[in-house]
Amino acid sequence: MTLNASYRATDCDISETMDLTLWQYQFRIIMLGDSTVGKSSLLKRYTEDLFLESINQTVGVDFYVHFLEVEPGVRVKLQFWDTAGQERFRSVTRSYYRNSVGALLVFDITNQASFNHIKEWHDEVCERVQPHKVLFVLVGHKSDQDAKGERVVSREDAVKLAGQLGIPYMEVSAKTGQYVREAFELLTRRVYQGLLSGEVELQEGWDGVKCATPQAPHLQRASLIQHSIAPKKKCCS
Repeated sequence: MTLNASYRATDCDISETMDLTLWQYQFRIIMLGDSTVGKSSLLKRYTEDLFLESINQTVGVDFYVHFLEVEPGVRVKLQFWDTAGQERFRSVTRSYYRNSVGALLVFDITNQASFNHIKEWHDEVCERVQPHKVLFVLVGHKSDQDAKGERVVSREDAVKLAGQLGIPYMEVSAKTGQYVREAFELLTRRVYQGLLSGEVELQEGWDGVKCATPQAPHLQRASLIQHSIAPKKKCCS
């Protein structure tokens, strides 16, 4: 397994000199999809704001770390597991399902087969994570190719599939950077809201979500609820 730890302060007004050990929650996110759909390029763009025309194919699993402030005073450490899409690495990829709380399901809008396999990826995760919960976002990558007439998967078909799976859909481009940050932040905030609502639960022995303070799960849950209902300033009467 290759470990690439990429640390970069996010666009959420966190100081570049911030002590990166200061986080309240840790979410494990897994990148899923066929080989060559651009999972590594998306992570490179999000964590380092870089795009490489040529990038080495992932062998096994690569590891990235990023930080995001989901709301004032609540910082989340994101651990990204970038999985190889080749069938020969599938057993390695499966071992990371159970300890993930979120997943980006990625296909290439110029590759019909990669889109056809999305439901297989989704169903395989859902079957293996029980009794835990994984939240998904469907991502159509290489949206920059649309203008060149290279698209083979229509937006309508992708939206329809996302609706069938009950998950959001976004089209992004690592090359141009369009909507890459928004896609990752959408998934992160889905997980955070899941914690607030109880859809996602902190559980001892599960690494999908961790809390920086060694509190009992029910106390962590109470802390989340208290933060979510803190009084906010009104702009008008």
